[in-house]
Amino acid sequence: MREPVEIAPYAPAWPTMFARLGVSLRAALGDAATRIDHIGSTSASGLAAKPVIDLQISVASLEPTDAFLEPLTGMGFVYRADNPERTKRYFREPPGQSRTHVHVRQLGSFSEQFSLLFRDYLRHHASAATEYAAFKRHCAAKFRNDRPGYVQAKDAFVWDIIRRADAWAQHTGRLPGPSDA
Repeated sequence: MREPVEIAPYAPAWPTMFARLGVSLRAALGDAATRIDHIGSTSASGLAAKPVIDLQISVASLEPTDAFLEPLTGMGFVYRADNPERTKRYFREPPGQSRTHVHVRQLGSFSEQFSLLFRDYLRHHASAATEYAAFKRHCAAKFRNDRPGYVQAKDAFVWDIIRRADAWAQHTGRLPGPSDA
C-alpha cells in the first residue's frame, strides 16, 4: 500500500535540509550542474506541503547521462529510469534517508523554467501560497490514499497559478535569480 497523502505545516528546517544537500550535490556534480535549485512547495516559506524536498538540477543536456548519473548514484540516489516524464531524469533519496525528489532537467527548457517560475511566484505572493495550501489540503483529504488522483486534482489549479505567474513575470521582467546551490 502506498503512503497516504499528507500535507504538513511549513517546517523551517526544510531550507536547511536543502542547503546541506545542495552543498553535497554541488561538490559531486561540479560544473555538470549549471544550477541546483530548491523547488516545490517546501521551497516557499510558510507554504504547507508534503514533507518532501524537491530539487532541480539543471544541466546542459540530458544525454549522455554520465555527467550526472554517476555522481548522483555514487551519492546513493536511486535513478528511476522508468519515470514516464521524458523532459527530465528522476532520482529518489538514498534508502533510509528523508524523502527527496531530484529532477534533472535541461537548462532553459520549458519544464526547468516552469518549476522556477512557479516557485518564485509563490515565494513573492503569500496570498497565492495560502490559496494553494488550502487547495492542497482539500485535495489531500479527498485523495488521501490515491496519490495519482491527488496530483491530477491539483493540475488545473497549478495551471491557474502559472498563468498568474507568467503575467507577473511579463509585468515585472522577472528572470530566475542565481542558483540556490
